[in-house]
Amino acid sequence: MSTTYVFVPGSNSNSFSYAPLLRELALLGRRALAVDLPGHGYAATVPLAYHAQDAAALATAPTGLAGASHEDAVAHVVDVVRRAAEHGPVVLVGHSRGGFTVTSVANRVPELLSRVVYVSAWCCVDLSPAGYMAQPEYASSALHDTAGVLAADPVALGALRMNWRTSDPALLAALTTALDADGTESEVLISLGLLEPDEGLDVGADRVEAATWGRVPHTYVRLARDRSLPPELQDRFIREADALTPDNPFDVRTLDSSHVGFLVRPEEAARLFAALD
Repeated sequence: MSTTYVFVPGSNSNSFSYAPLLRELALLGRRALAVDLPGHGYAATVPLAYHAQDAAALATAPTGLAGASHEDAVAHVVDVVRRAAEHGPVVLVGHSRGGFTVTSVANRVPELLSRVVYVSAWCCVDLSPAGYMAQPEYASSALHDTAGVLAADPVALGALRMNWRTSDPALLAALTTALDADGTESEVLISLGLLEPDEGLDVGADRVEAATWGRVPHTYVRLARDRSLPPELQDRFIREADALTPDNPFDVRTLDSSHVGFLVRPEEAARLFAALD
């Protein structure tokens, strides 16, 4: 029975961005899919004001992600994993914010997973997400320079709303640095165009649990050129997890990639994933 790779996208993302990577994995003979978390993909909220670039209307247009629950996302991925496991081993892969979901799924159903993989993803061990954001390892994140992408008051809207279609040159430059500094202008604009404006506020409070998550083989794929989730923070996640489960440390790999570059130019990443099973 062949292994199925299940990819969990990061913030404001969806399965669409994974098409090139899934293509390369298929050409290597691997089964793979990317999930759309609840309220994402074709279920996403994309106000007409987003296309019209009407800032005032965009700030107040309702969102389907108001009050969205982390637990709903976890339940959705557990269901996908359970169905995939009927056909063979499952490798669950999370990128960026997707790491929160991967951790929760592995804590709940470790018996369904043959491996979990974090690709420059959040892997909370000793601290909460807010706690890590206050640490020196996060201080160099280029996301600090992208606050202008926020298009609405999160408290009033009940969700995060981003204007990825901005034409502001300074903000576009900051987004390029944060997401794909090694990409072309066209690649960056296409990547931004695939992102959804809305994202839920709730990332849960789960941390890796030695008794459950710690039973599953786990790989951390470091993205060496990542300016969003700095390598220093990626390495801290690895150290803390290894200290928690010293008999089952991270298998650490490194890609010379920006935060989303491995999705835009996926050949090397596909070969790395294909070698994990």
